[in-house]
Amino acid sequence: MPSFWKHVNYVLKESDIIIEVLDARMINETRHQELEQKVQQLGKQMLYVITKCDLVPIEELKKKKQLLTPSVFISSRDHLGTTILKKKILELSQGNKVTVGVVGYPNVGKSSLINALSGRGAARTSAESGYTKGMQKIRVDSKITLLDTPGVFPKDEKDIMKYGKIGAIDYAKIKDPELIALQLIEEEKDCICQYYNLAEDDPETILEQIALKFKKTGRGGKPDLEAAARFFLKEWQAGKIQKYL
Repeated sequence: MPSFWKHVNYVLKESDIIIEVLDARMINETRHQELEQKVQQLGKQMLYVITKCDLVPIEELKKKKQLLTPSVFISSRDHLGTTILKKKILELSQGNKVTVGVVGYPNVGKSSLINALSGRGAARTSAESGYTKGMQKIRVDSKITLLDTPGVFPKDEKDIMKYGKIGAIDYAKIKDPELIALQLIEEEKDCICQYYNLAEDDPETILEQIALKFKKTGRGGKPDLEAAARFFLKEWQAGKIQKYL
């Protein structure tokens, strides 16, 4: 992890503008306070890019956007908002050539954003959290160059529950997937029940329903809650579960 921070600190110093990538479903949770403080101390311009916007109602996003200035909505998967983002970058750079650093938590969508902007698979992506290991330099066009970075955790933050929820720790590596799944089900019960077409109930019963529906069972056909929790977290982290249908 210290070597990851070395790359990130270098990018912060070398970039003219810093993009912080945020998950539209969990904007507050994916804001990286330590990175934001470093950007402020360096006197660099910050641009908030709220990705996975196709997973959240636009009315909800508009309310949250008012608290983040400047900010842009995009969907890397559907390539929505990338033209607006390029225009915003050039607006901030006053039309000059610009180097833009892309930062955030592990697996928040930095590499997917870069690939959407560049129009090619320039940045390596993976379903596994923390796949990017070092800095990558990607030319978007004649004026915009991006610097990708490995995702990093705040040095003094040890919130495993949060990391599982935002996908910063891969679902396969979480030690207590049931605890995280149950909390997430409690917080997002409506959209989860709609997505899986389940009757609303307490979180444990919903997790049991998921286990039975997708054959995550043990001996005697009993629900395997750990397997169900990992299956559910995999789908959540992959952005399959929308906050509306």
